[in-house]
Amino acid sequence: MFVVGITGGIGSGKTAVSDRFAALGIEVVDADVAARVVVEPGKPALAEIADHFGAEMITGDGRLDRTRLRARVFGEPEERRWLERLLHPLIHTHLEHELASADSPYAVLVSPLLIESGQWRLTHRVLVVDVPEEVQIARTAMRDGNDPEQVRAIMAAQTSRTVRLARADDVIVNDQGFDVLDREVARLHRKYLELAERHG
Repeated sequence: MFVVGITGGIGSGKTAVSDRFAALGIEVVDADVAARVVVEPGKPALAEIADHFGAEMITGDGRLDRTRLRARVFGEPEERRWLERLLHPLIHTHLEHELASADSPYAVLVSPLLIESGQWRLTHRVLVVDVPEEVQIARTAMRDGNDPEQVRAIMAAQTSRTVRLARADDVIVNDQGFDVLDREVARLHRKYLELAERHG
């Protein structure tokens, strides 16, 4: 299966791009969905998180309090690294399975941590969705209700724009309207169909 990895900083519009590929009949595997699956109630990772960070990380209905955990780990780099060491291998295995099961001419793997986590190794091409940092901050603060400083902390924990762009095979600059985005995705879709066919 030919796999295109989609990544970009927070607020760049990765979902808007991947939704358009899905509308064209391409199977989308989402690392954020995988990250939720591996910490569902009853999964060993959830118990390990509760043991490490405390029972207050679990909500009344037995689920992970993602907002509380995020606030904790983004302020403490060592704790974030502990969490990544626990979750990244589990997420990687889940993604491998999902991509192997994909039933479309090629598959898309969308992940905010495609570069940092090594998930790019599951892909044949990397598509970076890029926007200026001020746009990232404004979009994310409006969407999630985070204050700009918290958004900056999340951005600081992610790979820099420079590093992401250096790893890109393709780039969509997502600072214009949806009509431009539609055209860019359609153009890349044609390109990926050709590459997937050659890949066999």
